[in-house]
Amino acid sequence: MKVRTTTLKNNMVVLTDNIPHLESASLGIWAKSGSRFEEENEHGISHLLEHMAFKGTKNRSARQIAEQIENVGGELNAATSIEHTGYFARILKEDSPLAAEILSDILQNSIFDAQELKREQQVIVQEIGASHDDPDEQVFDNFLLTAYPNQSIGRPILGTVESVCNFTPNAIRSYMQKNYVGDRMIVTAAGNIDHFKLVEIIEKYFSKIAPDGAKKPQMAKYIGGDKRIISKHEQVHILLGIEGRAYNADGYYACQILAKILGGGMSSRLFQNLREKRGLCYSIYAFSWSFADSGILAISSATGPEQISELVPLIIDELKYATQNISEEEVIRVRNQIRASLLMSLESPTARSAQLARQQILWGRPIPMAEMIERINKITANRVKQIAIELLDKVKPTISALGPVGSLADYQTIKKYFSK
Repeated sequence: MKVRTTTLKNNMVVLTDNIPHLESASLGIWAKSGSRFEEENEHGISHLLEHMAFKGTKNRSARQIAEQIENVGGELNAATSIEHTGYFARILKEDSPLAAEILSDILQNSIFDAQELKREQQVIVQEIGASHDDPDEQVFDNFLLTAYPNQSIGRPILGTVESVCNFTPNAIRSYMQKNYVGDRMIVTAAGNIDHFKLVEIIEKYFSKIAPDGAKKPQMAKYIGGDKRIISKHEQVHILLGIEGRAYNADGYYACQILAKILGGGMSSRLFQNLREKRGLCYSIYAFSWSFADSGILAISSATGPEQISELVPLIIDELKYATQNISEEEVIRVRNQIRASLLMSLESPTARSAQLARQQILWGRPIPMAEMIERINKITANRVKQIAIELLDKVKPTISALGPVGSLADYQTIKKYFSK
C-alpha cells in the first residue's frame, strides 16, 4: 500500500491508495455518522438522508445526477451502517473530478424537495416491510434491540414506518448540518488517482463544511436478554450471543479468530459437529461484530422445531469447550483465512477505498497490510482460549428467536447452561 494522507483546514481527511496500472478509480466520501448518532426522535433519519441525497440538488435534478455519472460509464451508490454512512462512485480514471464534484454537490446542495421526500418515504416503508418478511433480518434487528435496549446503537437502521413518515425536509437539513462536519468526514480513493489533484478538488468543493461540532453518540451499554416471536415459518431462526470486544479493545483480534474457529466456514467446529456429524441444522455460523465501544460474539442458526431443544445446549457446549481447548492448527488455519481475505481485497479498488475509510474511522489512521497481518499472526491458541474464558465469565446472553419456538428452553434455563 502506498497510501497518502492529507488533513484539510476544515479537518476533513483525504486518503488515496494509488494503483497506477488500473484504468479506473473508486472514490468515497464517508461520514462518521450512522444510526447510533440519532436522537430518539431521529430514528431512521441517517438512512433516509442517504436516499434523499440522490434526489436532486440546487444544480442537478435526480435524473441529471444519474445520467451525468452513467454517461461516462460510472456508478454511484451509498450505504448506511450503525456507525457511519458512505457515498461512493466507481469511474474511469479521467472522470474522478466529475465524481468528486457530483458527490460534493449531493452532500452540500441537496434541496430535499417535499414531494421527492414523500415518494422516498414510501420506498423506505416498503423496504421496512421487506425486512419484516425476512426472518434473518427480523431476528438480527431483535437481537440488537435486546442486547442494547433503549439505546440508539440497538435500534434498526431503517427506522420505523411512523418515524420515517414523520420527517420533514427541515429535519433532514438540521441532522445533516449537525453531523456532516469536517472532523467526521473522510474522503478515500483507490485506483489510478493523483493524490494532490484530489486534495485540490476536495478543498475547492468542501471549503464551506464546518470543521467540527458533531455531538458524541451515547455510550453503548450491553444488557442482554430474550426476544421471541412465534410465527408460522417452517424453521426456528435463532441468534444466540454474548458481549464481545470493541475495535480498540485488547482481545479484538483474538475474538475475531475465536468466532471463525467456532463457525467461520465448513471446517469450523459448529459446522462440522452440529451440521455435518449430527444433522441438527442446515445453516449455522458464528461472527464477531465490533463497535467503537462494545461488541458482539454471536451464533446464528436455523433448524426445525424438533431439533431446537438439542441444538442450543450443544452450541453453548462448543462455546464452553473453547475455554479449555483451542489448537494451534485451528488458529493457523483461521489466520490464513483472514490473511487471504485481506490480500484478496487488495485486488478491488472499491474494497481498498472502503477499507481505508474504515481504518481511518476506527483507528484514526490507515493500517499497512503488513502491520495488520503481524497483529493477527501474534494471536496464539492460548490467547484465543483466554478471550473465550473472559467472554464467558458472568455471561449475560442475548437470545433472539423467530418461528415455532415452543420447544426452545426459557431464558433462565439457557443462561444456566453456560454455568453447568
